[in-house]
Amino acid sequence: MALIFFASAQPSLHSGLGAWDLVLRKCAHMLEFGLLWFLLWRALGYGHLLATVALALAYAASDELHQSFVDGRVGSPFDVAIDAAGVGIAGALSAAWLSRRRSQVAAQSQPRSVA
Repeated sequence: MALIFFASAQPSLHSGLGAWDLVLRKCAHMLEFGLLWFLLWRALGYGHLLATVALALAYAASDELHQSFVDGRVGSPFDVAIDAAGVGIAGALSAAWLSRRRSQVAAQSQPRSVA
């Protein structure tokens, strides 16, 4: 969260790469908030999915509010939606991993018949 706050306090993060600059910055938004969601989920003991989503999205909204006070930056609801997409992708990947893991554990715990 501190790294996100620090990056948001910078007046400009433009790399000079033209159209790629926008694409890379939006991908970075998704990645950083997906990672934030995962770290929050881990910190809360892997059991509080909705609370973790709420915390990550609340921080995304506060990040955009913070940017609205930084010269050269603009807070945008569109960026909150991009952050939410990162949270959603991280959550979906984690849910798929958990589901696969649970089915593997269930398959291993099934009694085996002896022929």
